[in-house]
Amino acid sequence: MKTQTKSTASAILGIGVISLLGLTACADDTAEDEAPAEGQEEMTQDDGATETDEDMDDDAAAQDDADMEEGMDPAADLVGAACGDYAEQVPDGDGSVEGMAQDPVATAASNNPMLTTLTAAVSGELNPDVDLVDTLNGDEFTVLAPVDDAFADVPEDDLNALAEDADALTSVLTYHVIPGQLSPDEIAGEHETVNGDTVEITGEGDELMFDEAGLVCGGVQTANATVYMIDGVLMPEMAEQ
Repeated sequence: MKTQTKSTASAILGIGVISLLGLTACADDTAEDEAPAEGQEEMTQDDGATETDEDMDDDAAAQDDADMEEGMDPAADLVGAACGDYAEQVPDGDGSVEGMAQDPVATAASNNPMLTTLTAAVSGELNPDVDLVDTLNGDEFTVLAPVDDAFADVPEDDLNALAEDADALTSVLTYHVIPGQLSPDEIAGEHETVNGDTVEITGEGDELMFDEAGLVCGGVQTANATVYMIDGVLMPEMAEQ
C-alpha cells in the first residue's frame, strides 16, 4: 500500500515537472517571438529620427549655400553713378563684374574693354621695362584704375614721355595701387600707395574722389583685389616735380 502510494506520488511529481518545463519553454518561445517586434519598433523609431536629422542637416546646408552665394555676390558692393553704364557696355563675359571676379586683378583688367590703356601700361606694352602683371596678381590690393577716357585726356606728348621713362611710368602706375583690399565704406582717407606716396580719397558712395579724379564705378571685385575705375590719371608728387 505504501509502495503504491509512493509510486503514485512520484508519477504526479513527474507530471508536474514536465508541465513546468513545458510552461517555461512556451514562455521562452513567446519572449523570443516578442523580442524581434520590440527591436523592429526601436529600429523604426531610430530610422525615423535619423531621417529627421538628415532632413535638418540638408536644410541647414541649403541655407549655408544660399548665405554664401549672397555674400559672394560680386555686384553687392558696387558704387558709382556709371556702374549702370559699365554693366550695359560689358553685360557679361570675362570683362563684366561677374567675369572679373574670377581672375586676379591684372588678368581681370586685361579683359575689361574700358581699361585697355592701363592694361598696356602695366603689362610691358608701353615700355618693356615696366611689367607689373606678376606683382599685381601676386598679392591683395586696392587698385585705382583710370579708364581709357582718362588716359585720352592726358596730352599725347606727356603720355609719350611717360611711356619712355620706365622709372616715372612705374611710379605713376604704382601710385594707383594701395596694399590690401578696401571696401567702399572704408576707402575714404589717406592711404600710402605702393610707390610710397599718399593718395587722398574723400567723399562717400557715388561721390568718392581720388585726389582730383572722380569715380566711374568702384567696389569691383577680382580674385585678389578691389578695383575702383576712375576718370583721371593720378600723378604722385615725384612725377609732378
